[in-house]
Amino acid sequence: MKVTFHSMLAIVAALFFFGCGEKQDGEFSSLLAGAKTVPTAIVDPMTTGSIEGTVFLDGPLPVVRPIDMDSEAACAKANRPGTYQGSVVTGDNASLANVAVYVKGGLSHYRFATPTDHVVLDQKGCMYAPRIVALMTHQDLEIRNDDATIHNVHAMPKTNVEWNKAQRAGGAALETSFSQPELAIPFMCNVHSWMRAFIFVFDNPYYSVTSGQGKFELKNLPPGTYTIEAWQEKFGTQAQTVTVAPRQSRTISFRFKSAQVSGDSDR
Repeated sequence: MKVTFHSMLAIVAALFFFGCGEKQDGEFSSLLAGAKTVPTAIVDPMTTGSIEGTVFLDGPLPVVRPIDMDSEAACAKANRPGTYQGSVVTGDNASLANVAVYVKGGLSHYRFATPTDHVVLDQKGCMYAPRIVALMTHQDLEIRNDDATIHNVHAMPKTNVEWNKAQRAGGAALETSFSQPELAIPFMCNVHSWMRAFIFVFDNPYYSVTSGQGKFELKNLPPGTYTIEAWQEKFGTQAQTVTVAPRQSRTISFRFKSAQVSGDSDR
């Protein structure tokens, strides 16, 4: 058989086409395998319920030491002698404040819009206020300095990006956000070592920080069975499984137990 120049070109082109096709198919399959499933379900407001409750502390409060602010006149002036940080704060009937309560899982197939409002973390009297902050991924966090002294805001996440910025007295607010969910991101001030805050970042809106009376509420929750977790910075976490039927309101409680620890620095 006589092979012409044109037939040879046709054979080479065919081999090139099929070879490239196989490679492209393989690459496309790999991309599909590594692609994340985009959640599409939307919460039906006509079926939602809620979970509310109270967090309590059983046992004595930790023994605490006052914060020594003598090295910073502006901080000492803004606080009474004997001020302490308050990592364990209780209200009536030993209710426990500053506890983060949230849905731990079971919502990955739902999509949620990022809130348009911003969350504020303030610095007053050389303390972070509030101590526990919760927000959603990509939601704006505004950090203010109301003190007559410089602060150094140091965010120390493990999943998100760590950063460290100085903030002068009367300076502009710092603005940031977090792209990934993460629990209990420590915030500190490298200038004032006693300053602490914890930031919680969620990919859904079902979270709460207990009030001064230990109250929390998870509203507009779609029907389902969920793990509800409560986090307290000294006593760790507790979890329980709760089923919410359509338009049902459930009431639960958490009880943390403490043993008195002598010399606890309450930081």
